[in-house]
Amino acid sequence: MPSEAMRVLVIENYSGTDVGEMAATFAERGVTLDIVQAFNGTSLPAGPDDHDGMIVLGGDQNALDDSGSPYFPPLLELMRAFDTARRPVLGICLGAQLLARAHGGGNVVGQPLEFGYVPITPTVAGRADPLTGTIDPSVPVFEWHSDTFTLPPGATHLATSAAYENQAYSVGLVSYGTQFHFEVGRTLAERWSTAHSGYLDAQRPGWRPQIAKELEQYEAGARTFCAAFTNSWIDLVADARIKRNA
Repeated sequence: MPSEAMRVLVIENYSGTDVGEMAATFAERGVTLDIVQAFNGTSLPAGPDDHDGMIVLGGDQNALDDSGSPYFPPLLELMRAFDTARRPVLGICLGAQLLARAHGGGNVVGQPLEFGYVPITPTVAGRADPLTGTIDPSVPVFEWHSDTFTLPPGATHLATSAAYENQAYSVGLVSYGTQFHFEVGRTLAERWSTAHSGYLDAQRPGWRPQIAKELEQYEAGARTFCAAFTNSWIDLVADARIKRNA
């Protein structure tokens, strides 16, 4: 079935946090994005039937913050419903932590900050996976988090970093989570670091020359990786739709 007919639901959990560099690949493949700014109180869809896949993005809150983000429990239900319906789910950073929670994994908050461009290494299973098989440890990918998760029951561990064991996994029928921000390019990196400069000053002195240097060194390669990863996920969504309609 042609990719131009594809519709993907995107859940934004925080202001200024969007699909970033993924947008170019979605446009090239003719994918329509239906964006729900859940952090602003926009209602979630009742179910998965109107979309072929779902992306849950990052955010400043932690994955257990139901009081501050009361839409989290219904979002967890929606993520499970998409997977049960064989409509692929992709969780990024907070989205990966929420996906882990949705499938019975644990959430661990307030850990050391992992920030900047970080080498990601696929596991043996990750090298064989169509999504994480695109990971090249020599091409660092952007990170910004101080929370992590334990793998849900039945999940497949797909990637790791030096500081955080769980960087990518698959779970359920067609769901994936990445702790790393493969969608981040210069625009998002500079937007986030400017908005949260006080936090970075306290947590990571010297971050300004660090991120400037890393953007010059690694941003182009990370953008290429983002395109490859996004294309692989679109292929997964298209394949899942073909199988549903067979």
